[in-house]
Amino acid sequence: FNRGSSNDDNTLKVQLVMWGGYAPGLYFNEGAEANTRSRYYKDYGLKVDFKMENDLINALNAWIAGEYDVLVQTADAFSFYTAPDDLAALEPKAFMQVDWSRGGDAIIVKRGINTVNDLKGKKVALAVPAPAQTMLVTALESAGLSIDDVEIIKTTDNLKAAELFRSPDVDAAVVWSPDDIIATRDVPGSKILLTTKEQSHIIGDIMFAKQSVIEEKREQFNAFYEGWMKAVAEIKDEGNAEKAAKYLANFCEVSVEDAKGMMSNVYYTSHGDNVNFFGLNNSFKGMKGSDLYDKMNQKFVEMGDNEKLGPSWRSVINTGPVRAASNNLQGARYASETAKTFTPASPTDVSIPAFASKPISINFATGQYSLTENAKTIIDLQFADVAKSFANVKIRVEGNTDNVGSRDMNMNLSKRRADAVAKYLEKSYGMDPNRFVIVGNGPDKPVPGCENNQNEDCKSKNRRTEFQLIPS
Repeated sequence: FNRGSSNDDNTLKVQLVMWGGYAPGLYFNEGAEANTRSRYYKDYGLKVDFKMENDLINALNAWIAGEYDVLVQTADAFSFYTAPDDLAALEPKAFMQVDWSRGGDAIIVKRGINTVNDLKGKKVALAVPAPAQTMLVTALESAGLSIDDVEIIKTTDNLKAAELFRSPDVDAAVVWSPDDIIATRDVPGSKILLTTKEQSHIIGDIMFAKQSVIEEKREQFNAFYEGWMKAVAEIKDEGNAEKAAKYLANFCEVSVEDAKGMMSNVYYTSHGDNVNFFGLNNSFKGMKGSDLYDKMNQKFVEMGDNEKLGPSWRSVINTGPVRAASNNLQGARYASETAKTFTPASPTDVSIPAFASKPISINFATGQYSLTENAKTIIDLQFADVAKSFANVKIRVEGNTDNVGSRDMNMNLSKRRADAVAKYLEKSYGMDPNRFVIVGNGPDKPVPGCENNQNEDCKSKNRRTEFQLIPS
């Protein structure tokens, strides 16, 4: 097929959508169109042409035809481009993480829904196939629920999901900002349940290109990545951020104030973040591209949105540009995001309502509080991903027992068990000890229906550890 403008060795043609994450590139390029004022041109002899294309099917067809070199997507949904045989033959490869959504996506709910657990049995409007599904799937997991526990009302885009929310037909919706604010203003009693400010490591924007094009234009891709990372570092300066907002406003045809709002809803990933995201730092214990992609690769097939599995993450990335820039991008300004620092647990943290609660059965020997290898595996499988996805919120770990033995002994034992679970997460995943709020309920918080510990099944259900996500 015709590669179109991809044969112009000096110009990269890049598709963007209306999203605040692309301000660094527009800033470094001195606007959207290829021009000689661009830092890309002055520093690297490279021309970059950014085009707005919000219709992803149109963008994909243009990319297939060679009219774009680079497309944008999110890591979780990348398998829609890597799994189909016709697209897989073009070898799409992710080469850069652009940002994390930090408030740009939200779950909004109607009156009576106060926690993620309350979504069970409810109708939820969301765009498919899209990152909205990833956000909902992960949120439900934090409450011990699955996608099968809700009724999905499918729409083609996020705006339609917000429109549906205004009707009596749905109980909740996954939307973009500022639709979360506007829609909840329109529906009395409704509210924003959570956003990607809390679910901070779930929607990661990436850029990808054909392997053949990355190879043909190796120097250009290296320059494109390096320049973008320099821009990310520079726009931490207020004056440069102002300039970036003006370029973003012009590109998106919005006011500068709105552009600043869009920028405030993302975290621009640095070179250090890219090193972590692409698995090039063996000591990194946070959320990686492989975590998001490999998990949702499986989920999208299970949900019937993708016909087959895409290749593994390792097979659909090109780390050449990240590696090539490492010598030039040294120092604190290019370092990865530091983990959030939490304040020690307060009395309020013990009692504040959780926005999601996940009970997990961890078996302890009678009277013991040390974790078995099996218990550690259960924590790894059932909660570690949730903790990484919601990396900016506190975790209340509540230990519970049955009624066998004295209450005082059980109160002490349940707290020690909760503490053992928290210590394991601290050690294995590098989490801040202050992130955890340790509560021992003893026998005082039995599960509904088992208040009297009337049989062995009830006693077993009551001997549980509950993970609760609380505002921080």
